[in-house]
Amino acid sequence: MAKTRTPQKDILSRVQDLGAEALNKLGEIPGGHKLMEMANESRSRLDDVQKKLRGLEELEKRVAKLEKQLSSTTKKPASTTRKSASSARKSTSARKPATPNKPPA
Repeated sequence: MAKTRTPQKDILSRVQDLGAEALNKLGEIPGGHKLMEMANESRSRLDDVQKKLRGLEELEKRVAKLEKQLSSTTKKPASTTRKSASSARKSTSARKPATPNKPPA
């Protein structure tokens, strides 16, 4: 098994070396320096986005906790308001609707 791993390491190390050479030559070609600057800038932007996303995770946890607290506090009084709301509906349904006054013709 050691024999099969050595060629893989050789291949991987060769690919790594070629990649490093290509990156070094990239700075020498026209426009390559600007491309490297853009890549470094995008990396820093990505780091900023990751920091913001970590902050969002904490906020989501806080919101979930507050939602649980809110749901537990609203469940208790909700049963009393439903009873009063249903009794209010019964009294309003018994009323006769007011007829609009028609203007004289």
